[in-house]
Amino acid sequence: MTSSVEQRVRDLRLDRRALRAEQARVGWWRRLVRARMDLAVASATQPQPLGEGVAFQLPVPVGVDVPRPSELGEILAGVDPQAEVGRLDELRALDAQLARYEDGVRDALGAATERLIARLAADPLATTAWMREPLSRG
Repeated sequence: MTSSVEQRVRDLRLDRRALRAEQARVGWWRRLVRARMDLAVASATQPQPLGEGVAFQLPVPVGVDVPRPSELGEILAGVDPQAEVGRLDELRALDAQLARYEDGVRDALGAATERLIARLAADPLATTAWMREPLSRG
């Protein structure tokens, strides 16, 4: 097995590209899980309508633009509050699992970056050589 310093710059760049893409994917999934938790809480608590307590403090153009309670309520239509609240523990556990995975991906990306820097420091000519190499493993 080759040492990290001997690994080709191109391969290190490919590793970093793949890890950055994975980091973006796990971030997306965490946002979805958190949005689902927010939906569960909102379906159980039913937020107060907008604009009721501040109608006279708002400029008229802003006040007429407030969505009606029925329009906002449609967002939660068809959601079973009991079922959603019952899933909160499951969603929290999934978010925690995704957080651990995200930490691991971030650590792996950091390690790949360190290997790339070490490679370039050990062979400064590689800095210009990688510019001529295509970004593929084939």
